[in-house]
Amino acid sequence: MSTPWQRTAEGANLLGPDGSLAVTIFEEITTLANRHGAINLGQGFPDEDGPAELGRIAQDAIANGNNQYAPGKGMPDLRAAVAEHQERFYGLTPDPETEIIITTGATEAIASAILSLTGPGDEVLTFEPFYDSYGAMIGLSGAKHTTAALLAPDFMPDLATLEDGFSPRTKMVIVNNPHNPTGAMFPVEVLSEVVRLAIKYDAVILTDEVYEHLTFGPRHIPVATLPGAADRTLTVSSAGKTFSFTGWKIGWLSGPARLVAAARTVKQFLTYSSGTPFQTAIAAGLRMDESFFTDAAATLRRKRDILSEGLRAAGLDVLPSQGTYFINADTAGLGITDATGLARRLPGLIGVAAIPVPVFCHPDGARRTRSLLRFAFCKKEELLEQAAGRLATLKDRM
Repeated sequence: MSTPWQRTAEGANLLGPDGSLAVTIFEEITTLANRHGAINLGQGFPDEDGPAELGRIAQDAIANGNNQYAPGKGMPDLRAAVAEHQERFYGLTPDPETEIIITTGATEAIASAILSLTGPGDEVLTFEPFYDSYGAMIGLSGAKHTTAALLAPDFMPDLATLEDGFSPRTKMVIVNNPHNPTGAMFPVEVLSEVVRLAIKYDAVILTDEVYEHLTFGPRHIPVATLPGAADRTLTVSSAGKTFSFTGWKIGWLSGPARLVAAARTVKQFLTYSSGTPFQTAIAAGLRMDESFFTDAAATLRRKRDILSEGLRAAGLDVLPSQGTYFINADTAGLGITDATGLARRLPGLIGVAAIPVPVFCHPDGARRTRSLLRFAFCKKEELLEQAAGRLATLKDRM
């Protein structure tokens, strides 16, 4: 009998046929990158720290003894800062006492929501490709994972057929916007159709908005701001991506009190609480001047463009990226249709590592995306320039 993990995408396929721990493609690519001394553009974490003042605040909090458990739902000042952030940027007014909880990164927020609100007999719909954590958590919940395809090159769903992914058993719809791994940003027309269908089928909407401030042109639209959405939407975000402190693992979840309470019921048995001194620092971060957020996006956009030039020089077709840390490239122009095989060769071939997009898909989606590679550009500019130079040699090494 297969385990829940075995029903997810390859990237989350943590148990082998005998029940033993298996190596994911992410670990495999990182191992290959280390073995060959390659520039690792596979996993999405920055190689530079975020604002120094936030580091100093965390250090001061540690020195001042703020090292014990935070309240289960998070430190009051950080919950207040999240509420202020939501109102300042989006006009949302969640109650910090009942409608916000602080989590160990967005990952725990996502897990808590899925595990508390779905189970056997339910269906959870995601767009595909999908962030691998969704498949893993849906598998653990016992629900059925259904998908709606995002179509290259813009990675938008076909609104005429989107309802085909819904059924009377659809309990939750997960919307990752800006979208990992594609870099797509969904316009209001797409988001509004998701809301309409969620209302029609009485489904909860779980929105993963961790890249909300890292956009390159279009302005982020939280689903909870759309008509009819607020009463059924749980919004997830985190400090890791916005402030480049991924190791601090500070995230949050906000939404209607009844849904937040359900998620908190599970969250208390996962970590209960975490990162007390880091919560203090992130409260200050969320209150930073708006220029910090716009400057961070502009810097990341410049890095995207450096890597894009290298990918084009390599003979790859570069697909649009409107946000996140990631850009996708199509290897078909080089006559290569197996991106997974190429990803395993790249570290030794040219000293650059990337992740194949098929690992973010079920089998049908993997066939649609079989020639796509995802590259992370959240690295130092000089490293990206070096990677671009190595990529430019790809055509000559094939």
